[in-house]
Parts: sequence; structure tokens; C-alpha cells
Amino acid sequence: MSLLSLIAVFLIEQLQPLNYRRLVAEPLAAWADFIESRCNAGGRHHGVLAWCLAVLPPVALLAVFYVFLYRLSPILAWVLNVGVLYLTVGFRQFSHHYTDIQLALRLDDLPRARELLGEWINRPTAGLGSEEIARLTIEEALAASHRHVFAVLLWFVILPGPCGAALYRIAAVLRQRWGEAEGATANEFSLFARRVFGIIDWLPLRATAAAFAIVGDFEDAVYCWRTQPAHWPDRDLGIVLASGAGALGVQLGRPLIEGTEAADSAELGLGDPPDVDFMQSAVGLVWRATVLWMLMLFLLGLASLVG
Repeated sequence: MSLLSLIAVFLIEQLQPLNYRRLVAEPLAAWADFIESRCNAGGRHHGVLAWCLAVLPPVALLAVFYVFLYRLSPILAWVLNVGVLYLTVGFRQFSHHYTDIQLALRLDDLPRARELLGEWINRPTAGLGSEEIARLTIEEALAASHRHVFAVLLWFVILPGPCGAALYRIAAVLRQRWGEAEGATANEFSLFARRVFGIIDWLPLRATAAAFAIVGDFEDAVYCWRTQPAHWPDRDLGIVLASGAGALGVQLGRPLIEGTEAADSAELGLGDPPDVDFMQSAVGLVWRATVLWMLMLFLLGLASLVG
């Protein structure tokens, strides 16, 4: 059922791309802000309560509804799986940005490429050259493929029905929404959301990095995975970026945009500086990793049928 749900979602997404920001990101952000406004009294225990209220009831209700539909008909439960996956996973969340930037670089339209990249990452990009634009675009695409595809799929497989996909997406939004707040009080409130998401994302991060290594340059990917993430500002995300860079044979990691300026950061990967050709290679890496995951889902489904 998992593989069939995934195939159906990919097909539907090609026919009818999802407006992720309007239908998913903004409603979840509003939900997170609503819970925070009711629960944020400055203490760490308030953050625990807020996270539980924001995550557990929706996931529990979804689980009950899934069981109810499954008892009526497995087909209805499958339709629910497809619907939830359509809202929580997908390449369209980042692929159109990536494609537009790649096309602008091929046309040597740097102003347009900077504008598109700035809109995507919501940071200033003035003064960046083609190499820096390609580097930041590849990094963002590798990170987005993890957040919007591989991590959601893994939790979709781990928990019954669509509960895992919903759990990961809501927890990711809470981590982003509350973790970006400034001040000591806000940090105390968001501490639990940040820590629990680190636990939730621990296995998916390594599964994504392993997939990149298997379908790319395995030796370099594993070397970069083991030696480079500790020097990246976000060590967890650095695992995915380092493995992806090593698998591609490209140097990532510089520059890191801080505030309104581009500053040096730790290097990720090995090999040549990035360019528009490496951007196409990154697309191939993500798709090969996706096919690998689909093959694994097929084998798991086959094993369950035989068993």
C-alpha cells in the first residue's frame, strides 16, 4: 500500500501541482502561532505542553479516522494515505524554484538567478556570482529533498497509515516556527520542539545520507559524512549536505549567507566547484535516491505478502 500510495502521489503531483504554501505551510504556521499564543508563558514546561497540544491531537485523530476507514474498506484507507501524502510530500515544493534558477544560469542571466534564489531562500543574494548561486541552490535542493520527500516517506512507513507523515510535517513546522523566535524566553519555550524534532529527524537524516551515498560516489560520500558535518552550523542538516556533496563530487559549503552578507563557512564535499552542470547532476542524484526508496518499499511489500 505504501508503494502504491507513493506512485499515486507522484502522478497526481505531475498532473495537479500542489500550492504547498497556501494549503499546507500557512495553515500549519497559523496553527503553531495559535498554540503558542495560548501556551507560551516563558517556561520550558509550557513548550512541552504546547508541543503536545499541537501535535498529538491531530495525529491521534488521523489515526482513528484511518482505522475507521480501513475497517470500512482498505481502498478508503488508501485514499486517505494518498491525500495526506499529497499534502506532506512532493518534489514540487522545491523543483520549480530549482529549475527556474538553473535555466537562468544557463542563459547567463545572473540578475534573474539572484532574484529567484533570494525569493526561494528568503535571504539577500546581491553580489553572488554564478558559482555561489549554483552552490547555494544545490544545497537548498538537497535539504529540501530530505525535508519534503525522504524524511516524510520514512515516517510514513514507520507509523501506521498516514500518521507518520503528519507527525513529521507538523513537528518540522513547530521546530521552524518556534525555533526562529528570538530572546531567552522564546528559546526556553522552543527548546522541547527543537529537541524532539532532532529525535524525530535522527533516523531520516541518516537514511537520506545513506541513499545519496549508495546512488552516488559511495566512498567520497561516506568520507564526507563522517568528517565534515561537525563543522557545519546545523550539524544535523550537514549530514545530508556532506553526503550529497561527496556523492556528487562537488564542493559545497561556501559562502554561507549570514544576515545581509555572504560569509565563509565550513566546506562540504570533495571535487570541483559547482556550476550549472552539477545542478543537473544533483537532480539525477535525487531521482536515483527516490527510485532506490521505491525499490525498497516494493521489496518490503513483497516480503510482507510472502511472509
